[in-house]
Amino acid sequence: MSTQPEATNQHHISAWKVILVIVLLVAVVATIGGLGYFPRKEREAAAVAAAGLERDTLPRVVSAKVKLAPADVEVALPGTISALSEASIYARAAGYVKKRYVDIGDKVKEGQLLAEIEAPELDQQVAQAKAAFSQAQQQIAQTKASLLQSQSQRDLAKVTSERFAALVSKGAVARQDADIQATTWKTSEALVSAQEANVRASEDNVHQAQANLDRISALQEYKNVRSPMAGIVTARNIEVGSLISPSGGGQGVSANPTVGGGASGNELFRLAQTRTVRILESVPQSSVGSITPGMKTEITLLEFPNRKFEGKVVRSSNSLDPGSRTMLVEVQLPNADGKLMPGMYAEVRFRNHREKPPYLVPGDALIAGAAGPRVAILEDAPGGQPGAKKIRLQAVLIGRDYGAQTEIVNGLTGSETVVVNPGDDVREGALVLADPQKGAGK
Repeated sequence: MSTQPEATNQHHISAWKVILVIVLLVAVVATIGGLGYFPRKEREAAAVAAAGLERDTLPRVVSAKVKLAPADVEVALPGTISALSEASIYARAAGYVKKRYVDIGDKVKEGQLLAEIEAPELDQQVAQAKAAFSQAQQQIAQTKASLLQSQSQRDLAKVTSERFAALVSKGAVARQDADIQATTWKTSEALVSAQEANVRASEDNVHQAQANLDRISALQEYKNVRSPMAGIVTARNIEVGSLISPSGGGQGVSANPTVGGGASGNELFRLAQTRTVRILESVPQSSVGSITPGMKTEITLLEFPNRKFEGKVVRSSNSLDPGSRTMLVEVQLPNADGKLMPGMYAEVRFRNHREKPPYLVPGDALIAGAAGPRVAILEDAPGGQPGAKKIRLQAVLIGRDYGAQTEIVNGLTGSETVVVNPGDDVREGALVLADPQKGAGK
């Protein structure tokens, strides 16, 4: 009887423990579920709010104000300095170099003697020409003497014929004798005409001999090689004793290491006139309209960083090369001190003043497409979101491209604001919010 109540009490305590454990488990599960549900709910609410804000907010773009291009523009082009005139000196006489008076780098005057050539064959030709001229003069003296003799015989035959004719009329001589004297007179006249022709031929021979002597003498003078102009000797290809070919060039090794040697027919000297030098420039088509003769230019060289040389446009080809679309322009500049040498690299700057300069927009503002180049212009959008701008796509005509900026020669008035780096949101009629480009005011 005493053990039965204890068993019942133990069974009653175990049931309460089970219920307590279940309650605790339910509480733990509910707590864990609550901890995960509420943050997720907050995230979902935030995502919905962000999506709504994104739907209600307009896209933002970077804008820049259209500017007026400077009236004075500068075009810099590379070029090579060359001599105003350059001449290769050849000899007209073949022979050997007897004396040489100048070398590379020497300054010479017009007509100055550069070298002497020994040409014995030419001297012999001159002697022969002189002998032929003297012989022709002697021949004409002989023909003139023969002419005088023939004229005397003709005059005598004329007088005799006239006398016989008078005697025939008186019956003193036979008519046969008178006819013989008349024939002798006519024969003498014909002989005089022939002698006069011989005299004219002899005179022509004298003129021919004189012309030949003058020609050979002129060639003999070419043994003295003279400078055709004032300048500097830039090449020398001969030495004393060098053979001068019949073509007038020196044969042998060049004395100028920059020319090379071993080739026959080299010029004896090369002269360059450098008191004034020139630069030939190929000006692109976009700038040819501003290039005029007399236009001042500025030339700079790396060798003279603190010095600027002033040049002047003297002429242009007035036509464009179809291949490169450039016009050839010649710029000349004084070089009295000789600092500028042919072959130097230089940079020529052309300055042009424009009465109506175009407008400038950022290079990234251009929109390329099938319709041609366009820009996105920002216009006021009344009645919309505060600060909103409306997009209008405007076709433009492009001028010079400076990279960061581009000239617009047609399509803008200068009061517009354009979109920089327009994206897919920039289309005709779209609403956007604009932010000024950083550094646009500088």
